[in-house]
Amino acid sequence: MRLGGPVFEKTDDPRELAKSHVKMGYRAAYCPKVDLNDAARIREISDAFAAEDVVIAEVGAWCNMIDLDSDVRKKNVDNVIDRLAIADEIGALCCVNIAGSFNPDEWAGPHPENVTTRAFELIMETIRKIIDAVKPKRAKFAIEMMQWVIPDSPESYAELLLAVDRPAFAVHLDPTNLINCPRHYYDTTSIIRECFERLGDEVVSCHAKDVILHDNAIVHLDEIMPGKGKLDYREYLTQLSLLPQDPPLMIEHLRTPEEYNEARSHIMEVADVLGLSFGNQ
Repeated sequence: MRLGGPVFEKTDDPRELAKSHVKMGYRAAYCPKVDLNDAARIREISDAFAAEDVVIAEVGAWCNMIDLDSDVRKKNVDNVIDRLAIADEIGALCCVNIAGSFNPDEWAGPHPENVTTRAFELIMETIRKIIDAVKPKRAKFAIEMMQWVIPDSPESYAELLLAVDRPAFAVHLDPTNLINCPRHYYDTTSIIRECFERLGDEVVSCHAKDVILHDNAIVHLDEIMPGKGKLDYREYLTQLSLLPQDPPLMIEHLRTPEEYNEARSHIMEVADVLGLSFGNQ
């Protein structure tokens, strides 16, 4: 398997960046900053990371693809098209985003229309538009399942895959985002299994987070560092290890190098107990 996360090396040199991932025990990376028009740097990054056997897991395209303002929506979709093109040129496994939201104040916030047929159809059409504009040969386009926007379950993602009907549309898996009630919280194992049973063949990259339930009413769940919450990492790593396409597991949303070190150590310890390896031991 491959584990990855941010590095804190103060350099723009692709060779040094790639080597810094190896020093951290990572065999996967987030894409370094690069412009689509900078062909030389794209090639340099691609070559440097390939030389160190570090896969560029994903190019982020974090923006609202279903914004209610049509001008903003077009600008955002154009940005995603650009990011997918970068992913394809640089040899990344995917370009990833979330669908966005109809919320007028928070680009990724809750809204009652986010889980309607209207949202499903707009998301489907937008994904098709992005993929058809780029026609990627290597990279996939994927969106994360989220708590309050489609796709919000393995079932709805499977429906979206079928509806989009594009080979370049794949799955980015972050099961923490699906833990949205006490029933799920106390049985993350079943949620993880369902994700892999329904979507495993299409998974191109994964995120590593965790979740904790607090005792303040009504229900309050928080994202937390891997190992500090309830997500069943034994099941997560077991299922991930069975996928032949070897999607990387990317640690995210922590604040300091020390936090990333702690999260990385926990994930590697769980893997070791299971007799699994991230190829860096």
